[in-house]
Amino acid sequence: MAGEATEIVLSNQDLREVTAFAAGCAEGVLEIFEADQPDDARPRDAIATAREFARGGERGKPLRDAAWAALAAAKGTATEAAREAAWAAMAAAGAAYLHPLAKATQVKHILGAAAYAARAAELAAGDDRTVGAEHVEQAAQRATPVVVDVLGRFPPAPSGGGRVGELIRMLDATLRQ
Repeated sequence: MAGEATEIVLSNQDLREVTAFAAGCAEGVLEIFEADQPDDARPRDAIATAREFARGGERGKPLRDAAWAALAAAKGTATEAAREAAWAAMAAAGAAYLHPLAKATQVKHILGAAAYAARAAELAAGDDRTVGAEHVEQAAQRATPVVVDVLGRFPPAPSGGGRVGELIRMLDATLRQ
């Protein structure tokens, strides 16, 4: 049938590497959220749960619940930067749920945490786009060969998505070079 996505082979180790990458990216801006909401541990817990999966833990309800909790935490923030940092944590836990479908939209599962983190950092710096570009470069350096290989199995990131979408496409292009 025309338009159907083909399936991509993803091992548990592939998912663990992608999730570890995402957690590392999100962790770098956790302080932005915590400065805004010091008594809310949900994004920190989401990153910890993502790291637990990356180290061999189960991909189940606690991981999904942690992602949803970080998303809920984002709604209670006072600043856009804190919201984006919480979304980075949510995306880190959600990275474990990368779907094995050859769709460009799946690239957000791989690179979303890095892009949300870059956006949080640029907003915290007064919407300084050079700060976001620096975070994209740091994320590119953090990406392991496995993460780059997994990314290469998917089509390039799609258009749209505002500034976070731009950051995803910047990182996607850098990693595919």
